[in-house]
Amino acid sequence: MTDISVRALGDDDWQAYRDIRLAALEESPDAFAASHQREKQFDESFWRQRMSRSRRLVAELDGAPVGVVSVGDVVDEADVDQDGDTSEAVAELFGLWVSPDLRGKGVAWKLVEAGVNQAREEKLDHVVYWVGIDNGRGVAFASSFGFRPTDSRRPMKAEAASDDEDDDNLEMAMIFPLGGDPGAVPTSEPV
Repeated sequence: MTDISVRALGDDDWQAYRDIRLAALEESPDAFAASHQREKQFDESFWRQRMSRSRRLVAELDGAPVGVVSVGDVVDEADVDQDGDTSEAVAELFGLWVSPDLRGKGVAWKLVEAGVNQAREEKLDHVVYWVGIDNGRGVAFASSFGFRPTDSRRPMKAEAASDDEDDDNLEMAMIFPLGGDPGAVPTSEPV
């Protein structure tokens, strides 16, 4: 799909991010830990603050937003030395969503590719992408891109964090190394 473009949103693009985020939450409520009902009540200052916490990438078709992904920084406290330096710089992809009518047409690929490229430009060591363990399509997509599964699991939704037996709520960390060895997997557990 050659008409799809991906661009990074700036801090002043908070309304564009809010609109696509709310569309994602409304269309795919089970795919996110947040809810449309809750987030639609947030004010401008909340959305501006959210924009400053991570890089937001939006896919557009003829100028209309059709997908989104966020790129955040992860710091594993175990990798921080006494001077506050980290031994590994990690990006995390999250909040990936594509409009249902464009799924399977390369939009998610372009978003993830843009996120990985941004992490590479920032000289990060690897990218972590959390995928629901029961999301076969998501796991297959991430694997085809080059992400590798790890043993790290976490609850997808906070309210189910106490129920370790709920496999429907678990997601696994998948790793994409940005170094020279595409088979390399970091030795420390992702956050």
